[in-house]
Amino acid sequence: MENAKSFVSITDLTQRLRWLWLINAAVMPWLLLVGVIPAELTGNVAWLAIGYPIFYIGVPLLDRWLGQDPNNHSEEDVPALEADPYFKQALFFALFGSVLAWFAGIYYATVNDLSWPALLALSVAAMGFGGGLINLGHELGHKRGRSDRIGASISLGIALLPHFNVEHNRGHHRAIATPEDHASSRLGENFYQFAVREQINTWRRGFALEKERLAKQGKGFWSRDNEILPGIIIGLVFLTAVGVLCGAKILAFVVFASWLGHLNLSLANYIEHYGLLRQRDASGRYEPPRPQHSWNQNALVSNLFTFQLQRHSDHHAHPSRSYQCLRHFDDVPQLPWGYYEMFLLAYIPPLWFKVMDKRVLEWAGGDLSKTNLHEPKRRHYEAVSAQLA
Repeated sequence: MENAKSFVSITDLTQRLRWLWLINAAVMPWLLLVGVIPAELTGNVAWLAIGYPIFYIGVPLLDRWLGQDPNNHSEEDVPALEADPYFKQALFFALFGSVLAWFAGIYYATVNDLSWPALLALSVAAMGFGGGLINLGHELGHKRGRSDRIGASISLGIALLPHFNVEHNRGHHRAIATPEDHASSRLGENFYQFAVREQINTWRRGFALEKERLAKQGKGFWSRDNEILPGIIIGLVFLTAVGVLCGAKILAFVVFASWLGHLNLSLANYIEHYGLLRQRDASGRYEPPRPQHSWNQNALVSNLFTFQLQRHSDHHAHPSRSYQCLRHFDDVPQLPWGYYEMFLLAYIPPLWFKVMDKRVLEWAGGDLSKTNLHEPKRRHYEAVSAQLA
């Protein structure tokens, strides 16, 4: 089934249909608890996980039905859109809704003394929710306003990922689409290999980058100017409150569910730059990041749920550009489907490689030197490239 062109445009979503951004506060976070009613009625705790398939199957189906939106705003309209406070307010509404839904989920798990299987099911439902919380911290973290930074710290602190914006802004954005970037996946690297490499090394890089920045200013890591510290404090206060008020069992549930949210971030990172490589210039330096170094997607519904994260090509070329203004480019690598559909594909490496490898090699013109290659599989891809020649 081909992706159809949507009858709704980005210009609609920033004008007459702008209220739709509020579903990220009023609807999406509460999928965490959508399984409570059938679980209570039937006594089957497996229902508590139902939010995951509803979202991760429902959104791709809606994407296929409502189609693609390749439209862009006129550049003359962008300054007014950037200055419009509504779009920042939508982010904070989503943050409030997400935190409220998470606290409601923790409260439900505590007062009902859920069993370990029930907590596992509820954790699965929380996976996409946790990823959404991190995405909010990501969007807010690219801005320098005081309220933006506070919002990012709250979001990432409660998501238990306090280092993310330092690592993402000063690490990933500078090193994208290179072998040196832990958050850029390589051609032939499956999702599970990538997640282990990414999750360990991005924590290390985030703290190392901030420690290095502070050292240049003659300050220690525990300086009040540490940009990671607010998120650490918020996270510790959150976990302490959960442990004291709800007990060790619920604390373990919160930590595990949060890690599943981190895994959702790993899925996004995996699909966003898979196999793409920035070339070196005559001096040996990598060329600047351009739209061509990220995979782009215009699926309408999943872009709505991710605050246009799928227009990733423009995001990496212009990191300060707000989500409502991000553009589609025709001459950049295009993912075949929306993020949530690609996430499901990434879980099954043979299917992922079947769909994506040919796209990477076609984009590189069959030249492996123009791909970010997983070296243990070089011989395999040399054979594949030879067949394409």
